[in-house]
Amino acid sequence: MSKNKHQRGSVLIYILTIASIGVAILLGLIIFINSQHKASRHASNREQAFQIAESGIYWYRWYLAHEVEGKTVKQKREFWESGDALGVAAPYEDELKDPEGNPLGKYSIEVDAPDPDSTIVIVRSTGWTYRFPGKKRTIQVRFRQPAWCEYAFLADCDMRFGEGTEAFGKIHSNHGIRFDGLAHNIVSSAVPQYDDPSHGGGEEFGVHTHVPPIDPLPPNPVPSRPDVFEAGREFPVSNKDFNSLAADLNLMKEEAESDGLYLGQATTTVTKCGWVWKGWWIGFVWECNDVEESVKGYHIVLKNNHTMDISMVTHYGCGSYRIIDETSPITYNNPSNGIVFAENHVWVEGVIDEDRLTIAAADLSENPVYKSIYINNDIVYTNRDGRDILGLVAQGDISVGLYSEDDLEIDAALLAQNGRVGRNYYWASWPPGYAHRDTITVFGSIVTKGRYLFAWTDGMGYDTRNLYFDNNLIYWPPPFFPTGDQYKIDLWEEL
Repeated sequence: MSKNKHQRGSVLIYILTIASIGVAILLGLIIFINSQHKASRHASNREQAFQIAESGIYWYRWYLAHEVEGKTVKQKREFWESGDALGVAAPYEDELKDPEGNPLGKYSIEVDAPDPDSTIVIVRSTGWTYRFPGKKRTIQVRFRQPAWCEYAFLADCDMRFGEGTEAFGKIHSNHGIRFDGLAHNIVSSAVPQYDDPSHGGGEEFGVHTHVPPIDPLPPNPVPSRPDVFEAGREFPVSNKDFNSLAADLNLMKEEAESDGLYLGQATTTVTKCGWVWKGWWIGFVWECNDVEESVKGYHIVLKNNHTMDISMVTHYGCGSYRIIDETSPITYNNPSNGIVFAENHVWVEGVIDEDRLTIAAADLSENPVYKSIYINNDIVYTNRDGRDILGLVAQGDISVGLYSEDDLEIDAALLAQNGRVGRNYYWASWPPGYAHRDTITVFGSIVTKGRYLFAWTDGMGYDTRNLYFDNNLIYWPPPFFPTGDQYKIDLWEEL
């Protein structure tokens, strides 16, 4: 009996031990499941808060599309400065609901409006759920309106880039592009294929290369060529409407007349001397007379003290674009809104220091005579970090003249609406020493209706052509420079 009691006690202890272990395991399992459930709910809530914040970002992009698209630069500025833009003066909050209409949470949007000379809008959206209002997530996005000057080259003609070309900015043409150098950014064309006029043969890709192995002809697949197109090539894409730039020129004129510097058609008194026939009894007599003549253009010399000297050109060399006669210069302060508009030809040179300017030349009459911009001497930035920005916009050409500097530097975004950016072909014998030049350096952007040319195959023009893209133009285009309507997401991050 004693032995049986001992056995029953041992069994009881064994059962209690097993039960205790089971309870501990069950309790641990319950705690684990509960913690996993809490973690899952926490992760789900954080994800919901993130999605609510992201919904706020995309709602604001929709809002900008409806408020800004189709408006002029002036109207866009008025929109941001009016105080009515949502999220600028105070945070804008709205509720997000599920597909069944049940409220999930809210987002709060805060907006940093763009600087008058910038296309950048910073938007922060903070989201949270009603179940866990203390658990918030914030997304910050940089919206940007692409400007025409964000391209290293933008053209409305066939383009060819030869061997040795190294391009760092984006390149686009409304026609075909042959690229035989190295492109660090995207090269795009508005056409799927075209007949390259530089040689015979069949239709080729809208963007193609003759660097071995030469691209096959369509309809073969487009090969990947990272040795030529590091960031790739795109075609066909939307074209750029050069005709639409007329509206931008009209706006520039309006802004120059109201708050900028407007240089209209003008006349000036010119003294002309020469032999005058006075009859047989007197003969020829040397006389000087004052006559009224139309001004042929304006000579603008930019200075590094926020001023510019402007004189009226009364006589210049046809084809060489050298100024022969001009009036005494008058000093003007650089306009506060950064726009200078001349309804005549313009010669530009000089230095700027912490200024953002656009100089435009155009005839906006019913039957216009296209006006051009001529460059014979250096145009130089003091700073290349975005503090100095210059845009030169010509209704006709932007031309480097015959008597241009042997080592010419142009720091500016160049836009020729109906003409081309380049230099004429000059015969080596007229005058000796000027048809052939040494080095031209462009730091900025080139937008041209026709094919840009600074050199010719027979050696005339500039031997060395350094074409550098100014990355600051992506975010700081010149005042009233053409931009797109739509804002696109340029940078995304969670704070």
